[in-house]
Amino acid sequence: MKPQLLLLEDVDGLGRSGDLVVAKPGYVRNYLLPKRKAVVASAGTLRLQAKLQEQRLLQAAADKEESLRLAEMLRNLVLDFQVRVDSENNMYGSVTVNDIICAAEQKGIVLTRKNFPRAHSGVKTLGKHVVGLKLKEGVTADLHIEVRADHEIVEQKEHQITEAQEG
Repeated sequence: MKPQLLLLEDVDGLGRSGDLVVAKPGYVRNYLLPKRKAVVASAGTLRLQAKLQEQRLLQAAADKEESLRLAEMLRNLVLDFQVRVDSENNMYGSVTVNDIICAAEQKGIVLTRKNFPRAHSGVKTLGKHVVGLKLKEGVTADLHIEVRADHEIVEQKEHQITEAQEG
């Protein structure tokens, strides 16, 4: 029989702090209990559950407020990237999630990899792009990104091409 557990922390794919859950015995024995992410439910832990759920509600309200504030900041923000391109305006590489996170940090906005959809592997074309972000407590936001060619590099290549044609 699978034991009923009280989660002490949020566990991806299982539940949030204060939830009563049932999990496979191996997962309980090898991960949840040794890492102190859960305890086996008993009369004493049920009293603890009420306290944990109250804390979770307070944390959820604070997280939602923070996420809404962040979404409002992102609404007016456009991250600008200048990238190297070849003579046909094809990018060398891409603007990765890490590049986006670093650029946002320079603007005073803290994002993590968890905020980006799993399918997002980066921006691979020039132009304006919109990336959907998942913030805490179900709040979503759009991040506007503009990828432009680095003009100095483009001008150097054009200069080299004209020199080659003349010579």
